[in-house]
Amino acid sequence: MPLTGLTVVALEHAIAAPFCTRQLAELGARVIKVERPGVGDFARGYDERVQGLASHFVWTNRGKQSLTLDLKHPEAAGVLRQLLAQADVLVQNLAPGAAARLGLSFEALHPQHPRLIVCDISGYGDDSERPGPYRDKKAYDLLIQSESGFVSITGSPEEPAKAGCSIADIAAGMYAYSNVLAAVIERGITGLGRRIDVSMLESMVEWMGYPMYYAFDGAPPPPRAGAAHATIYPYGPFPTGDGRSVMLGLQNEREWQAFCQQVLQQPALAGDERFATNARRSAARAELRALIVEAFASLSAEQVVQRLEAAQIANAKVNTMADVWAHPQLQARQRWAEVDTPAGPVPALLPPGARDAQDVALGPVPALGAHTDALLAELGYRPDQIDRLRAEGAV
Repeated sequence: MPLTGLTVVALEHAIAAPFCTRQLAELGARVIKVERPGVGDFARGYDERVQGLASHFVWTNRGKQSLTLDLKHPEAAGVLRQLLAQADVLVQNLAPGAAARLGLSFEALHPQHPRLIVCDISGYGDDSERPGPYRDKKAYDLLIQSESGFVSITGSPEEPAKAGCSIADIAAGMYAYSNVLAAVIERGITGLGRRIDVSMLESMVEWMGYPMYYAFDGAPPPPRAGAAHATIYPYGPFPTGDGRSVMLGLQNEREWQAFCQQVLQQPALAGDERFATNARRSAARAELRALIVEAFASLSAEQVVQRLEAAQIANAKVNTMADVWAHPQLQARQRWAEVDTPAGPVPALLPPGARDAQDVALGPVPALGAHTDALLAELGYRPDQIDRLRAEGAV
């Protein structure tokens, strides 16, 4: 694996940091996940949808080792100090300032561990030199979706909506992952680790580049258009006669001509001045939508897709989660593998870029504290010392 030999210590919870370190684990890094004794990462308790385990946790924590350690216990500092002496990367998304109070800031660690890469993930940025007024503000995925402006352009004209998955957490996790990889390469050149400060807000605002430039210098932002495109039409979902929906997207005038002739089978519509350009079609959405819905009412989703394919017009089915689990493209490309969990094996999608399961390290989802004794023994603790630490609540 590309990261074999790399050790990552993760003081993490929820989604952003665990999603980052899962990617590192799948490239072969050894990820030691430090969790609170008794309760662990609070994402373990979000739900019980995966054979009694939490869906978020199963998704973001495979391939890691779980060490229970009470960071506030006096004995914890010694254990953590030994772990960091052997680590290459520290990833943390504790509350802003919490890592520094524990003596785990880059500034505190760098003199002792000059090769250590420290990646801090927070809602608004945790830089002591440029803290900003929001540094200590609580930040959850939905709040960052809102603060970044994403919610303001998403939803229907009547009501804004959030994304259906944790996109702010995912964005921050992926920027942390790519920055860690870059820092590992840099360390290979300079011999020194560096600090990485990833903000959920900045990650999401980067993703908002198109709508922000669209609204540049006070211009109106893209209108909320539900699942339809805000500025191109017809581009979005349309109901079919069998109760399903088909997503389609027209990009140019050639496609509009083909759509009228081959899909709607109304060639005269192509010359209708109301719909002669994209701007006119977008302005006359209600009229055009009624015509399309009427034409699709006698067709099944499969029939509409067949016509769109014949006309070489981009399209997709509006799939449910069950449809995605059984998606024929994922099946044909053999994109599903299996990972172990404390509740038994579950399917897992191969990471994008991996050709097959042999290309990645798909380790099990760990039970809380599953590796505590082994890790402590590796650090030199005797069985009686481990028993004492457990009795005292340190692990």
